[in-house]
Amino acid sequence: MSSETSSAPSGGESAPTGKPERLYKVAFDLSGETADWAPASSERLWTGKTSVQMEVQVRNTPFHAKGIAFGDIVRVRADHGRRELVFEEFVSESGHSTVRVIIKDDDARAVMDSLLRSFVCSWEIDTTGCLWAIDVPPHVDYSAMRAALLRVADEGGIGIEESALARVHRDGLGLPDPGR
Repeated sequence: MSSETSSAPSGGESAPTGKPERLYKVAFDLSGETADWAPASSERLWTGKTSVQMEVQVRNTPFHAKGIAFGDIVRVRADHGRRELVFEEFVSESGHSTVRVIIKDDDARAVMDSLLRSFVCSWEIDTTGCLWAIDVPPHVDYSAMRAALLRVADEGGIGIEESALARVHRDGLGLPDPGR
């Protein structure tokens, strides 16, 4: 069994010079609760450098790490024993949200594909095909999207986890700040 999960970056962003951006993996150690069901004890996400030393910008959507979304800025530390960069703390949100969906009914796949395309979201699917990590950009009317997701969930097709809701999406729902 592997001790990590990893996924490819969501976008092909490039640096202002036109050269492809150099990306780095950062380990996000999972809490005991998450690690109990996740296939690993940590998840490695792609990140890009920022102008601040040891702060990076997340470049893909996590399947397991909670409270993190595409584009968020996080502080990392070098773990010399593990020979990798490790998440230390959350710095600032990007305005993107992370929603995870578990597909419970095969018919829900096409419904989810269509729904996510209509809201102009991107998503990644794990190797089982059942866990979807959805990036909800700031411009998306998340209250309308959430209502659509809940309808599919009420029909028994999916399970939903709102892993990281950005302020713009929380405000649209009237939810308080979780104080990451």
